[in-house]
Amino acid sequence: MKIKNSLKSLRTRHRDNRLVRRKGRVYIINKTNPRYKARQG
Repeated sequence: MKIKNSLKSLRTRHRDNRLVRRKGRVYIINKTNPRYKARQG
């Protein structure tokens, strides 16, 4: 999982990327290709 300051650019890299908020943190999850997972921090 990558930790990035800004997730906007990461979201556009794959069409299945989803922006999710969990417990005050922002995540990008991708069911079909999990290597695109990222967290904002």
